[in-house]
Amino acid sequence: MKGEARANVEAWLEYFSELRISSFYLDRAEPAGATAAGSSVTSTAPATATYVPTSSAAMRAKLQASAPAPVAPLPVVKSASLFEAGPRVENDTLERIREDIGDCKRCRLCQQRNKIVFGSGSARADLVFVGEGPGRDEDIQGLPFVGRAGKLLTQMIEAMGLKREDVYICNVVKCRPPENRAPEPDEMDTCSPFLYRQLAVIKPKAVVCLGAIAFQALYGAKQSISRLRGQWLEFRGIPMMATYHPAYLLRNPNAKGEVWEDLKKVMVHLGLKVPARS
Repeated sequence: MKGEARANVEAWLEYFSELRISSFYLDRAEPAGATAAGSSVTSTAPATATYVPTSSAAMRAKLQASAPAPVAPLPVVKSASLFEAGPRVENDTLERIREDIGDCKRCRLCQQRNKIVFGSGSARADLVFVGEGPGRDEDIQGLPFVGRAGKLLTQMIEAMGLKREDVYICNVVKCRPPENRAPEPDEMDTCSPFLYRQLAVIKPKAVVCLGAIAFQALYGAKQSISRLRGQWLEFRGIPMMATYHPAYLLRNPNAKGEVWEDLKKVMVHLGLKVPARS
């Protein structure tokens, strides 16, 4: 071995030596008897020039420079850790949770609200829809998803062969954010424990997160709905799927087909009959 090939091998050996990988065998001397009688090969190679091998640091730099740019992977799909760390309430009920909320003034959202929007539906529902927060109509009526987006959600539920009273619908925050802005992190942190208790009491077979805020509250990290929608994740042992918020569909009706594909997966999980339509 000679020239650049020998130099590269020596550099690799030094690099592996620093990593404490030493199970390599290399005889750097010319094999004895290489020109023994009977051999048809005659060495005519010139003497090898003195060579200082590339340092391991330089080799690392060379390898990193030649390596392809890494592609950002999807987040690891795993169970949220919030459940194990959170407090448990013995013999909890939805009524008790509502009583504990009371005339809540724990965060700034109380300042302009009309009504607290706790949730509605069956306390024994197999399916729970979680939204972001109340809007104007919800703030007036004290019920979740009763405006334009709520009517679309009702259509989605009925397309699954269910009724609103068969499922449970709630939001991350229980008071309307001013001008329908997204809830702030501290507001979500204040209100989310009540949502976690709601889910613990209902024990649904599946949770559908409507939009990024609901997904963030249950998954514990900001992630793109467009990347994670339609995938089965998990929240505290409960299968969870994220999809687009009905309000988004009102602005982007072409996305309705994607949401329907997500809901069909939920139907299969719940053992519901999937309609024979696209």
